[in-house]
Amino acid sequence: MLFRLSDVHKSYGVQDVLRGTSLQINPGEHVGLVGRNGAGKTTIFRLVTGEEAPDDGEVVRARGLKLGLLTQHVHFEKGSTVHESALAAFGRLQQIEHEMHDLEHRMSDAGDDLEKVLARYSDLQHEYEREGGFEYSAKAEAILQGLGFDRETWQMETEILSGGQQNRLGLARLLLSEPDVLLLDEPTNHLDVGAVEWLEEFLQSYPSGFVIISHDRYFLDRACRRIIEVENGQATSYKGNYSAYLVEREERREIQQRAYENQQRLISKTEEFIRRNLAGQKTKQAKSRRTMLARLDRVDAVRGEKASGDFRLQDIERAGTHVLTLNEAAMIGPNGSGKTTFLKTVLGKISSLGGEIRWGSKVEIGYYAQQLEDLDERNEIIMELRRVAPSAATAGELRSFLARFLFFGDDVYKHVRDLSGGEKGRLALAKLIYSGVNVLVLDEPTNHLDIPSREALEEALEAYEGTIITISHDRFFLDKVATQILALDGLGYVEHYNGDYTEYHDWKAARSESRVVGADRSVVAETRPSGRVQSRKQSSHRSASASADGSNRRDSETRPRAPQPGSPAGVGRSGRRRSKKQSSHGSPSASADGSKRLKVIKKPRDPETIESEITDLEKRIAELSEEMTKPEVARDISKLVKANDEYEQAQARLAELLDEWERAETAQSFQKRR
Repeated sequence: MLFRLSDVHKSYGVQDVLRGTSLQINPGEHVGLVGRNGAGKTTIFRLVTGEEAPDDGEVVRARGLKLGLLTQHVHFEKGSTVHESALAAFGRLQQIEHEMHDLEHRMSDAGDDLEKVLARYSDLQHEYEREGGFEYSAKAEAILQGLGFDRETWQMETEILSGGQQNRLGLARLLLSEPDVLLLDEPTNHLDVGAVEWLEEFLQSYPSGFVIISHDRYFLDRACRRIIEVENGQATSYKGNYSAYLVEREERREIQQRAYENQQRLISKTEEFIRRNLAGQKTKQAKSRRTMLARLDRVDAVRGEKASGDFRLQDIERAGTHVLTLNEAAMIGPNGSGKTTFLKTVLGKISSLGGEIRWGSKVEIGYYAQQLEDLDERNEIIMELRRVAPSAATAGELRSFLARFLFFGDDVYKHVRDLSGGEKGRLALAKLIYSGVNVLVLDEPTNHLDIPSREALEEALEAYEGTIITISHDRFFLDKVATQILALDGLGYVEHYNGDYTEYHDWKAARSESRVVGADRSVVAETRPSGRVQSRKQSSHRSASASADGSNRRDSETRPRAPQPGSPAGVGRSGRRRSKKQSSHGSPSASADGSKRLKVIKKPRDPETIESEITDLEKRIAELSEEMTKPEVARDISKLVKANDEYEQAQARLAELLDEWERAETAQSFQKRR
């Protein structure tokens, strides 16, 4: 056990946030903490770190537990650079380096103390090696680059970094500190897609435990193997990733609702029997059943979902056949790759440097700005909506419409400047939807929305009959809404793909893998090993290389299949990571002159066989996790250590099986396309 909450209650004024919450996190568990805004997720983090105390109940932490919390506001030593701040996570190793350096200077004139100096130097050297002193600098540089800090930025002072850059640097420092458990509150907020995918891969193989609060469902799917939902002050645990959680939650609710309805029928029949027989010949039976009802544990009905907002769009007038034509339009921008600059250029807010932008006929455009600058801070909510309403619209009509976006009663008279980020986002969407435009241009529309609100927006946009152009880092949202992808690389080039985000991502991964296969084949040709080894090498790649010739085509035949919901958590699709994993499973074979080596990759097992083994292992992990929570095990240190050792071994084996499953699945899909 890392930490445990037992029957915890926490209130703020008259608002009860946690009402008897109980949960436990064990070593090595990768957990996603989900729930609506205000459900109490961040409160749980504050209780675990000791920043706040529970009103009632118990918070227990393992002795000597090293917590790593990602805060929204990070601080660095004044005058320190990006590189120095990252290395600050290795304070003890840096102390050893300084002391060893001092001892080296003392050795020349140590005299009679030389033996003591050498002994101390030897002790420090062993500690330095044991604690990873020879690897820590390379590890820091790899994490900095993974989170988007190029070498050119390493000497920048932290004071001049933007808020987003400082948060990314804080995340890098936290990952490098390697605590017993990571507590990450919205870690993807300031990361682009590339950095998010790197973080996913890093966390998939992270040996220690972590708990993540995130609205990024795609991220939760790939990084987590257990989901804890906080709802109505209670915590409920689900095995598997986010997609598996959605399925299991629905199944549990159906079972609970059936049990409730069956019990209600039983109660109704029993009460009817009591009424008819309490004063008759069967009085004794009636009293017995009345006692039974009094002692009956009542099953609660499934609570209806709280309002997420009604984002259904208004009826629109269809635009012409061609909505927008771009002909060699220049797209530039200082921030990232220029996505927002592209939208503003298309909308005419920025002049293009060349080329032509041509809109079709009957086009009416609505723009959702990422910074919500279209909102007038001085207005009340209802007056802000009136800016896009026809003059004949009544206050009652506007209030009814605003209620669909969770602005009820006197809320409509709040000033825009007093709203939270989420409330401003909902108001901006309300204005856009009320206007009835037939082209929606959306810049990060999900940024300020919780998961239920995102799902409501996705449902509305799926039913929308107009055209949508959107920028989003929410890959789950893109899978729901997008049918084409425009990928900007930051160097002025754009890649166009017909399909959703996952299909585009998998197509890129397959293309990268084809290039890796091609490179491996060239190694085979150069080394010219014995015919037997060469045959095994070529055989192991036969199915993968079948798509190499067509890897640049963008039709449905060359795309890998999109992942299905509920696929095993932690199965990555990055070509870069996959090539590394494949290499690690190869056995090197020296060539005749011994100067070059050839990696031999074993033929993968059948995916169904591996998946069966994964299922059995996940059951065993769940059993071990439950076993470690038992009081008799927790009190017996030998039993606890034994269970924890087996748990960690099972987790390591699970990671190996997931990687093997990924390779087998890829090989099988290539084989099917031949």
